[in-house]
Amino acid sequence: MRTKKKIVLAYSGGLDTSIILKWLQENYDAEVICYTADVGQELDKKKIKSNAKKLGVKNIIIKDLKNTFVKDYVYPMIRGHAIYEGVYLLGTSIARPLIAKDQISVAKKFKAFAVSHGSTGKGNDQVRFELGYHYFGPKIKIIAPWRIWKLKSRTDLINYAKKNKISIPQDKKGAPPFSVDDNLFHTSTEGKVLENPKNSTPEFIFQRTTSPEKAPNKSSFVTINFKRGDPVGINGKKLLPYKLLDKLNNLAGKNGIGRVDLVENRFIGIKSRGVYETPGGTILMTAHRAMESVTLDKETMHKKDEVMPRYAELIYNGYWYSKERFKLQKIIDLKRNKVNGSVKLKLYKGNITIQSRQTSSNAYSMKKVSFEENKTFNKSNVERFINFHKKKLR
Repeated sequence: MRTKKKIVLAYSGGLDTSIILKWLQENYDAEVICYTADVGQELDKKKIKSNAKKLGVKNIIIKDLKNTFVKDYVYPMIRGHAIYEGVYLLGTSIARPLIAKDQISVAKKFKAFAVSHGSTGKGNDQVRFELGYHYFGPKIKIIAPWRIWKLKSRTDLINYAKKNKISIPQDKKGAPPFSVDDNLFHTSTEGKVLENPKNSTPEFIFQRTTSPEKAPNKSSFVTINFKRGDPVGINGKKLLPYKLLDKLNNLAGKNGIGRVDLVENRFIGIKSRGVYETPGGTILMTAHRAMESVTLDKETMHKKDEVMPRYAELIYNGYWYSKERFKLQKIIDLKRNKVNGSVKLKLYKGNITIQSRQTSSNAYSMKKVSFEENKTFNKSNVERFINFHKKKLR
């Protein structure tokens, strides 16, 4: 008896990937292995296994990647202050490279001939997944159902699900759900009423943040401790990366911090609207910049700001494993060993206010900046400095 070929499917247990699972079974003479990466999303392992088993799947793999995700992907991105088009903290973008890498490792383990994903034919994730697949498994076939099947819309998917007795989840209003992606760093919501930019965002779609209006009337305070450019603790207590981010998510979320409503330019040339929640990440971005302000020199900080837009665009476009991203990361991390200390923040109704910065670094000199007369700064040199720059105007 010949051994069946194998396909490893990135499987969430939800509507889209359950339909893809069934479709792969119908269209390929192969065993489908369901692979789920736990990157901190809301995860019902029993439901994932139950839904896959109902469709005859024997191998269901759920990998806990939360700490790796935060330590090796989110933290380097925070060090680069990566923000796409001025507002997007790249929460979906940064998870895809890790998932693709680990999915390929599973495919190699089971000697699968192909991998598959549930990204739509109009979105960015198909690019991000497939660039990652190619980097780690260039000889492994990629099956992208949304680009080749005859199902063209959400309505087609729901009809296909009904025909094959696949359960259809409902949102809080009893209708088929929005398109949602979540992980430990963020939650994104797209589709339905949000597709028309003139529509306001309904409050019920927010999953991890309280509205600023309903946030506590009393301020919360938090101190982030940094070592070598990475957050290592909260209020002096050391925490593993994923636990630290989880704690900040809860704290920021209840204070209404981290909401963004944006229309972004997708890599493939389409404008799309999404509502993103990145509570803990918003705190970390603010705290990290504040920490660098008293530990890094002007030239290093400005060079980082100069490369950031390109660095963010590479992540957004799926080029995490590119030579260019690796090169920019070296520039970003050149003096990270100097970024040590702590930043205290006040959180209040959607706002973050820096309270204090503490460090043993000598990059910031109180003597030089003081308005009191001192001998550490020679003001007579300033006139020569200005005259030098006057010449550059001509």
